[in-house]
Amino acid sequence: MTEISAQMVKELRERTGAGIKECRDILAQTNGNMDKAIEILRERGLKVSDKVKDREAHEGRIEIYVHNGARMAAMVEINCETDFVARTPEFIQLSKDIAMHVAAVNPKYITPDQVPADEVAASGMSADKYYEEVVLLKQAYVRNPSQTIEEMIQAAVAKIRENVIVRRFVRYEIGN
Repeated sequence: MTEISAQMVKELRERTGAGIKECRDILAQTNGNMDKAIEILRERGLKVSDKVKDREAHEGRIEIYVHNGARMAAMVEINCETDFVARTPEFIQLSKDIAMHVAAVNPKYITPDQVPADEVAASGMSADKYYEEVVLLKQAYVRNPSQTIEEMIQAAVAKIRENVIVRRFVRYEIGN
């Protein structure tokens, strides 16, 4: 059995945002294997996300991102369940990241079910490929292409233990 050091617990906590006890227990369960521990915590996060997805989310914040030169801006409304969570640094950072992503990538829809079927057919692409281009939740995050916006939100839900919903967004660009 591998000795679980405080440094290992700290590293896992920093990488995942999980609690100290949970990190220590997972590291003990995986004999100190950091990658396996992260995978287990990610799976638990998905389970938390599934548990809270039907709860009402009427608090939150409106975040505005203005690109350098003030030629492009985006505004997003992101909701959570409580105003307490809406003021946490994690939620604020998530809001800023999504607003910046909207400005950079210019999605058209939030979820795949909002996309008209005839628009997908007219694109000549597979539905999944088209969604990756025009649906916010299916797009790869502009700063970390290995993670989608939906996965970012699921990770945030796992940390804050509340439902998080992107309610709406708008993007402005000079000349468009």
